[in-house]
Formats: sequence, structure tokens, C-alpha cells
Amino acid sequence: MIRLIARAYIQEGKVEQAIAAAKREEAVLTLMEQGEIMTVGCFRWERNLFLYCECRNRQLEPSVLMSSVAPFLESWPGQAETRKWIPMIDVFHFNEPASEEHWLRKETVERRVGRVAHLKPEMAASYIYYHYQLQEEQAFHGPKYEIIAMHENLLFGYQEFPAVVEAPVLPGKLSTKGTPTPWSDSRMDLHFQPWEDGHLFFKPVEQLFAYYNNPTSVNG
Repeated sequence: MIRLIARAYIQEGKVEQAIAAAKREEAVLTLMEQGEIMTVGCFRWERNLFLYCECRNRQLEPSVLMSSVAPFLESWPGQAETRKWIPMIDVFHFNEPASEEHWLRKETVERRVGRVAHLKPEMAASYIYYHYQLQEEQAFHGPKYEIIAMHENLLFGYQEFPAVVEAPVLPGKLSTKGTPTPWSDSRMDLHFQPWEDGHLFFKPVEQLFAYYNNPTSVNG
């Protein structure tokens, strides 16, 4: 099971066209019917699109999953080949897939949520340090399917509700005990750029679609 998170940026004046194209994207449903995907969701914030996908058998490319949206997306610089989607870096998760059976949802998911926040650029290394330590020390348990990814200083988080909290099956990679106790001593409030309204941390964003596929059916 491979968890994919990617970011795209919509061309100016093309937001409504991009939203409409995403909502009728047939490639996603086709791949789900073929058993390639367990969960997939697309979310929008301003001109940003975020794709979350759990790939069953192989790494799927966002450009393949979201081909209908491509004409409305900006191209990212930095490589010789034109890219419409940028992979986002997994910077935190409480749990990770150990097997197909382990990752199947045992209860009905009522909501799948995307959310965004901005780090202060000078605090990005500190944020990753604390979260990797917490993650690999497995200092405390949290939502099984939650994940936070980063591109530049923009964070995108994926969540499911009601949250499932359980101990990870796979062992952590650290044997240290450095995670602050209590966690509030990590001062995450100092890591984030405040929103214009003064809010810190994450805000939920618009969901364009979200689907889940178990071995026998496809559910929205």
C-alpha cells in the first residue's frame, strides 16, 4: 500500500473549469474498479488542488489519475519534463499500512477531510524534527489514517472521521525517548504562520470528491 499526496495549481481564471473536471474525473473510478485504489480524495483551497490516494499495487501518477484537470493547471518549473503535479513530502503520520487487511476500514467513514496550514519558513526544520521524533518513537497514539504532507512551507493534512485510534503494527525507527511530555512543550503554536483572522494551525478546505473501495464495492 503506497500513500500518495500531491499538489497542483490552477491557472488564473480556470478555477470553475478545474473543479468541474475534477468532479467528473473518470480515470479515478476506473482505477478503483480495477482494484488499484483503496481510498482517494481531491481537495481545493483557493487555486491549489490536493490529491490523496492509497495505491494498492503500484505507485500511481497523479497525471494519470487526474488527466481531465490537466488543461486547467499551471506547469511547475524545476525539471526538464513538464509537471502539473508536485509530490508532497510525508512529514507526519501516527500509523502506516502494514498490509491490505490492516488498512481496510472496519467501520463506516462519515467524513474525509482535507486541511491546510502554513509553517513559518524558519520553523520548518523544527516542525519536521519534533514530528518525526513523535512518529518514530510512537510516543503516543493518534488517528490511524491521519497524515500531514508538505511542499515548500505549505502543509496539507488528510483526516477521517470518526477517528480510529490504535497502536501501530509496524515498529518505530527510533529507540530514543525525546518527545516532549507534555506535547505542548514542543510549542507548535510558534511554528505556524497565523491566518488573516488570527487563527493558528490548520483550516479545512473544500472537498471535490472522496471515494473508498473495499474488495467488493465502491462507496463514496
